[in-house]
Amino acid sequence: MFRICLILNKEFCRLTLARKHEAVVKISVIIVSYNVREFLQQALLSLQQSLKNISHEIFVVDNASSDSTVNMLKRRFHEVKLIENRENVGFARANNQAIARTSGEYICLINPDTIVQENTFSILLDFYQAHPDAGMVGCKILNADGSLQLACRRSYPTPWVAFTKVVGLAALFPKSRLLGRYNLTFLDPEQVAQVEAISGSFMLVKRAAIQAVGGLDEDFFMYGEDLDWCYRIHKAGFNVYYVPDTQIIHFKGESSKKSPFQQRRLFYEAMRLFVRKHLKKGSAFIPSWFLVLAIHVSAGLSYLTEVLKRLVWPLVDFFILSCSLAAAIYLRFRPEFPWQPFLFVHLVYTTIWLTSLAAHGLYAQNRLSGSKAASAIVVGLLINSAFTFFFNQFAFSRKVVLLVGLINLVLIPFWRFGLKWLARKGFGLVSVHLKSLLLRRRSLIVGDRLASEKIIQKMRSSIDGTYLIEGVVLLSAEESDEDVLRIPVVGVVDFLSDIIKRERVHEVIFSTDKLPYDKMLSTVANSLGSQTSFKMVPSDLDVIIGKATIDYIDDIPFVDLDYRLHIPFYQFLKRGFDVMLALWMMLLAAPVYLKMRYFNRAEIQVLPIQLSEKKDMTVEIFSRGAIKFWWFLPALPRIVKGDMSFVGRDFLHTLEDNDIGFSLRPALTGLEHVNRRDGLSPDERKRYHLYYLKNYSPLLDIEIIFKTILKKRF
Repeated sequence: MFRICLILNKEFCRLTLARKHEAVVKISVIIVSYNVREFLQQALLSLQQSLKNISHEIFVVDNASSDSTVNMLKRRFHEVKLIENRENVGFARANNQAIARTSGEYICLINPDTIVQENTFSILLDFYQAHPDAGMVGCKILNADGSLQLACRRSYPTPWVAFTKVVGLAALFPKSRLLGRYNLTFLDPEQVAQVEAISGSFMLVKRAAIQAVGGLDEDFFMYGEDLDWCYRIHKAGFNVYYVPDTQIIHFKGESSKKSPFQQRRLFYEAMRLFVRKHLKKGSAFIPSWFLVLAIHVSAGLSYLTEVLKRLVWPLVDFFILSCSLAAAIYLRFRPEFPWQPFLFVHLVYTTIWLTSLAAHGLYAQNRLSGSKAASAIVVGLLINSAFTFFFNQFAFSRKVVLLVGLINLVLIPFWRFGLKWLARKGFGLVSVHLKSLLLRRRSLIVGDRLASEKIIQKMRSSIDGTYLIEGVVLLSAEESDEDVLRIPVVGVVDFLSDIIKRERVHEVIFSTDKLPYDKMLSTVANSLGSQTSFKMVPSDLDVIIGKATIDYIDDIPFVDLDYRLHIPFYQFLKRGFDVMLALWMMLLAAPVYLKMRYFNRAEIQVLPIQLSEKKDMTVEIFSRGAIKFWWFLPALPRIVKGDMSFVGRDFLHTLEDNDIGFSLRPALTGLEHVNRRDGLSPDERKRYHLYYLKNYSPLLDIEIIFKTILKKRF
């Protein structure tokens, strides 16, 4: 009996000590990271300094980053408790994953793009001791330029508060207690204040408050969850404080700035969700539906602003095209001006020229190319000239179209040459801003560390400095992710497509010393539609792949890697060919389709098709056992819609081992279909896909279709 009591007593002591050990943790820090490896590293280093005399634990939840964040954490920060997600589950859910594992008396939610002072946590813990009513505290938050980040203290977006913000009254009268409540700009930023909400970039929350209200609301994906949490903690009887006695720096938006349109959409959806969840009744003066309407209007204006920024180039061209056409018609018919025919002619001619400019890439990566602008004008001139011979409405304007074509051939390239000259040769801040905006090409270097160092050194020695190196992409995760000559390592080549989208780069430069050509070409092929140019530094100068356009940086030749189906003009040709042929065949074969479908009751097969790694669909065809040729008729609407093509990759073949095929639409036939013998290996299919991407033309499509028919591959 005594032995049993002794054993039970020891077990009780062990459990008690374990609980005491768990209670020793004062602060549990949680960081949710998504593709901000460099910022996260600095944040962790600053946290180590600030927490060195405080018992703590640090959790990092990685939301499927592609920039080697996980490798960096495992190698440099062994004490960090890492939670790896296979997909981006959002800010709220990721924080809740870590909150469930914490043991600290206080929970700190902090963004990865922040730097804390050494005294931040000690000051805030002292504040908690002096204010037992506090359930959540935040400190002063500074922007990277040292200015106050207004979101570090704010009010709930009630109808009145949101109204003053949306219409601009809060900005006009920031010191007014009535109108400046959104960001509490009437308060002294150096004074402790009890507030309604603080910024989610830094929140120190008492565990008792979390136990009372629960974790973050996972209906909020990225924005609004902090505001919702503050609201619920207030409702539970705790107070929220702004404490400016210490401060942090927040490089605002680093986790989300890579995709501004998506983040803006998430922000306004979060605001709408908060209003509908907590502010249904509105106020005596402004109903809640008005606030929801104001959010939608504000979102619409925000989107419109972004769209207008992207439309600057075509709008300038539209203005020049309109003026040149008006001038040509006036010179031809003066002193009278034929307004009625002008409007119709203007619509047709201008649309054709703008389409030609867009097809030549003048509104994408080639926007400053004078030669491509001239080529686009000539193509548009030929098309518009053809209209004057085939349509009577345009017959009166043959001289006009020739004159306006010559004017455009001068003005459209000239304003681009002028802008480029001003950026390079101009003076003052205008030249600096233009050069940064127009001529500095955001670039990635892909290669091993040694080759990347050589390229960076040569590029830095270049006088014109047109390449702005954003990062280095290594060949293997096993290589050290230390900066390469102060240029950050942003990931490995296996995730290059994601890195290109995230970093929004204009150029990707491959070093071919240790990078296999098939890997390089596959990456280029899979980046169809990314509006990114690809170049390589060949180890053997006799090797030239793609279009032979070469930039020389010092003594290093940069050879363009260019596939025809990456060029908007050829994409337009292929899409037009598909649509016209599909519509023609649908009209021609309509009786055959109706007979097979409704009279012969031909069997319909539903086949799954993989469009990409994350997207699939189904397509209907007639059973090929009963019908030898017209089996594809039910699939023609898919071609018109753009889900499929006549020529591309074989949609009946799986692509689990051949991801390059995803850059081609699934098709009825293709090179691999025509050349299928006893079966093709994955490497053979890959070579056929690369050849087609590089050498596409409408004539090649016609040739493949005829070979398919002659070889009875249909």
